[in-house]
Order: sequence, then C-alpha cells, then structure tokens
Amino acid sequence: MSASTTAPGSLTLPRVSSRRAVLDARLARFGDGLRRHGWIIRAIQWLIVGVYAVLVIVPALLPLPGNAAHIWTNLTLAAQFAFWGIWWPFVLVSMVLVGRAWCGVLCPEGALSEFASRWSRGYAVPRWITWQGWPFLAFAGTTVYGQMTSVYGYPKPVLAVLGGSTLAAIAVGLLYGRNKRVWCRYLCPVNGVFAVLSKLAPVSFQVDRAAWAASPKPARGTEAFNCAPLVPVKAMRGAGACHMCGRCSNHRGAVHLALRSPNHEIVHVAGEEPSLDQTILILFGMLALAVGAFQWSSSPWYVDAKQWAATWLIEHGTTWPLEHSAPWFVLTNYPDRNDVMTLLDGALLLAYIGAATVILGLALSAIVALATRLLGGWSLRRFHHLTQTLIPVAGCGVFLGLSALTVTFLRGDGIVIPYVAEIRAGLLAGASLWSVWLAWRVAGLSAGGFRRIAASACIAGAAALSVANWVLLFWVW
Repeated sequence: MSASTTAPGSLTLPRVSSRRAVLDARLARFGDGLRRHGWIIRAIQWLIVGVYAVLVIVPALLPLPGNAAHIWTNLTLAAQFAFWGIWWPFVLVSMVLVGRAWCGVLCPEGALSEFASRWSRGYAVPRWITWQGWPFLAFAGTTVYGQMTSVYGYPKPVLAVLGGSTLAAIAVGLLYGRNKRVWCRYLCPVNGVFAVLSKLAPVSFQVDRAAWAASPKPARGTEAFNCAPLVPVKAMRGAGACHMCGRCSNHRGAVHLALRSPNHEIVHVAGEEPSLDQTILILFGMLALAVGAFQWSSSPWYVDAKQWAATWLIEHGTTWPLEHSAPWFVLTNYPDRNDVMTLLDGALLLAYIGAATVILGLALSAIVALATRLLGGWSLRRFHHLTQTLIPVAGCGVFLGLSALTVTFLRGDGIVIPYVAEIRAGLLAGASLWSVWLAWRVAGLSAGGFRRIAASACIAGAAALSVANWVLLFWVW
C-alpha cells in the first residue's frame, strides 16, 4: 500500500510508504490538537512566564553566591545554569528537531508580546521595524553586549539583557498590530538564528496550494485563524517564519503538520527565496562574530594584544585605560570578585570580535563566491543559495559554544560529562558532512561533473575553516 503527498507550493513528491502515511496522519492529528486545545498552550506559556520572571528578577536582587554555593542550593547559580546551560543551547537543538515550536508554544517573551497586543494602539508597522538588517544587528548587539557585561556569570546583566528585551517586546506589542507578534516577526534578537536553523527541521506545517484553491471559501462571518507571527500562510513554503502553534492546522483542508526531508527546504526552496539578511547572518554572524565572542577570553592572541597595548600605553605615559573601568551595565565591574574589565580590556574585546567578524566573514564570503563562480556565470541568487548549505555547521558551532557553558557549570559543581571531546568532534564532523552534502545537492541543480565537484569542495573548505576555529578553542588553546 502506498500513498502520495504534496509538498509546500503544490510540488508533488514521490509516493511514500504506508508507514510514512501513518506518521503523517498522526502528525496531522497532533497539529489539529494544537489548534483545538490552544488554551493548554496558553496555560503552559503563563507557567513559563512565571518561572522566567523569577529566574530573571530575583537573582539580581540577591547577594552574589559564595564559593561554596552549588547549582542545586543557590537560586542565582540555578538561574545561570537554567538560562545558559540548558535553555539557550537546547532551544537551538529544538529548532533543528521540531522547528520553531519553542516560539509558538513555550517562549515567554512571545507570549507577553502577543498578550500586550490585545490592547495595542494598532499603529501600522513602520518601515524601520521591517528593515532586513535587524536579524544580524540584533544578534550582534546582544552577543557583544553579553560579552562586555559577562552576562553568563552575573545576574544583573541577565536582567538588563533578557528583562530589557522582554520589556521592549511588550512595548512593541502595545504599539503595533492587534493580537500579533510584531516583535517576534522582526526584532527578536534570535529570530534570524531560529529562522535559519528551523529550515533543517524534519517536521513542519505544510501547505497544499491546490487543496487551498479548491476548497470553498469560508462563509462570511466565519472566524479565520490568527497567525500571530504574521506569516502569509497561503504562500508559505518553508518553516523559517512559522511558530508551529497549530492555529492554522487543517485550515481549508490544506494546512497540515507533516514529515519532510531535513534537506528539502535548503535544496528546493532556499534558492527560490534568496535572502541577503540571512546570508549576512550566516557568514558574518553565526560563522564569524559568534566565533570571536566565544574565543576571545581563551585566545593567546587576545593576551598578546593586551600586553602589547599595555606596554605601548605605559611607554607613552598613558595609563588611564589600564586603571579605569565602567559601570557593570557597560563593562564587567565586580571588584569584590576580582573581576573588573578595564577600558583597555573592553576596547580589545570589541576589536577582537570585530576583527573575527570581518576577517572570517570576508574569507567565507570569498570561498562561497568562488563556489558560485565555478558553477557558471556569476549569480547572486546562487551565492545566497550556496550560503544556506553552511547552516548545519554554523548552527553546530553556536550550539557547541553555548554548550561549553553547560560543561563549565557542571564541572564547577564536580559533575564531569564523559567523552565531551569526542562528542564535540563527532558533532563538528557530522555537521560539516551535512553541509557538504547539501552543497553537492545544490550544486547539482546548476552543473555536473567537475564544476559540481569543485563547488562542493569549496563549501567543504568553508566548513573546514569554521571547524578550525572551534578546534583552536576546544583542543589547542
């Protein structure tokens, strides 16, 4: 027995096995369940909002934990581990496994923004909010500011970063849209990262355009579903913007939660929807800026630069950059913990991350451009498409950088995770091979033979360059 299925955009896929059909039917029923039981989702969201508020606000009001404190005995350490050891790294993993279900079902910030928008002034969304540069700029700003204030180690910067972001989300909800998530759609600092990683998810809400067109139009007065993240569902072909909340499930008999190949969207959809903002985010953000942000504190190059700069300043009679700091909300400043970042430290931190962003970003761009050119005449669309093949290795790097905090937190409490080095090596190797396989598939859409091999080899080189930076951090330094 076999069954046929239709991919987003009414692209007919090969006939599938009965087991696949059963799984799709179960997923479709699950999606319908999300729609019917939205009150359960809202109850879960409010529960998470309460826990989130406690973990963000209360530790900032408490004294810093002593040396004898543990994760399971101290709320501040527990909050740090919850946010940076569990929440962020494994939310990234969830994007690859189940798309943006976190956003639609669990995220406290999105829930608060949508709740506030019930009383929105209803202003039209201004052009500055929809600017395509926000995904990179918001990601870069929060990442760099977090490093400057040691957000992973102290509760006040957590309150400033996460609390400030939440207040901004509520303010946007009160001003723009009605029952919408304008903040999530355009301004959330991790919206861009989530959008690119969710393209790899093996499940998504998929739209059968033929069924949509053939279904009778809803009767006048019938309440349509509310897509809070402002996704044009009828034209939706990928998972990048969908929050997986299930509100559109079975709408007009054309929208269903279903399985798909993790490669499908990158290979068959991304090339038809070229995105400059995602290209910049991948090449200069996830593969470059994130490397500098995680590397600088362990880098001997940073130490050498600091020693050289300090010597030069002293020789020229200028010592104030070495003697002065800034308030904790600008630079790390906890003298009672012997943890103070001087003005020189802050300047060199910015210089290191900036240099990593520019140098690695340009190098990776050049490699992808070479791969593009090897496939034939220059094509900006093909350049964007090939960049998308680096999403697996980019996402893996960010996950490993964040999960290093998980390992550090646990090790500080005497818990050693076995085979950490081997797990990291396996993840980097697997992600790199996945990127090369995607490149091989994408290159095959434009050329064959030597050109296809050469272009795929270039993407392999880009993946190797990315991996080399993590090798330096985890195995060399």
